[in-house]
Amino acid sequence: MAQEHPILETRDLTIRFGGHVAVDHVSCAFDRGTLTAIVGPNGAGKTTYFNLISGQLPASAGAVVLNGEEITRMSVPERTDRGIGRAFQLTNLFPTLSVRENVRLVAQAKARKGFDLFSIAESHIELLERADHVLSEVRLIDQADQTVSALPHGDQRKLEVALLIALGPQVLMFDEPTAGMSVDEVPVILELIKKLKNDMDRTILLVEHKMDVIRSLADRIIVLHNGELVAEGEPAEVIALPVVQEAYLGKTPEAA
Repeated sequence: MAQEHPILETRDLTIRFGGHVAVDHVSCAFDRGTLTAIVGPNGAGKTTYFNLISGQLPASAGAVVLNGEEITRMSVPERTDRGIGRAFQLTNLFPTLSVRENVRLVAQAKARKGFDLFSIAESHIELLERADHVLSEVRLIDQADQTVSALPHGDQRKLEVALLIALGPQVLMFDEPTAGMSVDEVPVILELIKKLKNDMDRTILLVEHKMDVIRSLADRIIVLHNGELVAEGEPAEVIALPVVQEAYLGKTPEAA
């Protein structure tokens, strides 16, 4: 029986800024239902690699392939339509709207239902019910009517996860989801990501610096260094590699 192709691939993916190669011929495949952590020192190319996959940056060379279809030249909205959802290091929300309205707008965009004078009332109700269901999933239903700008930082990060869920993507991309969060807030976000991971139809890519977070979540680690893919495999195996001990953890294997 033929093996199912990876849900996402990058093939010799490259981007140059002048004479600097920020991502250098990175070829990597991501299987359905897995969580891959992307690690490396500052300046390794992790966020740039994310930007190439999600479409924020155009590739200088190589390809991005989703479900067997090349999407390298597609725009961010086109990639979103095909199933790539991205959360950013800085929250990307509508600060003057309520929590519920933020999720409702995303659910509306996903359903492609316009709100005009002739729209059917039931469709409004369906979208609001969908929004409330998602908010319950991320434990924000009690804050549904609160203005987003008034939310604490941790709740804004939870709302960002809610927006991703409302999009219903096949590939979810998290760029340092615990950045700027207090020690008390981090477990809630990790629990949400674990819950998403348990849905075997979803594939998760995670950029994260905290090694304890990586150990608790990742099925697999890939390591970028100077824009190149230098290691990949199971977490324990990759973390023990000399190149990771030196390049990422900043210590020699003997000192580890």
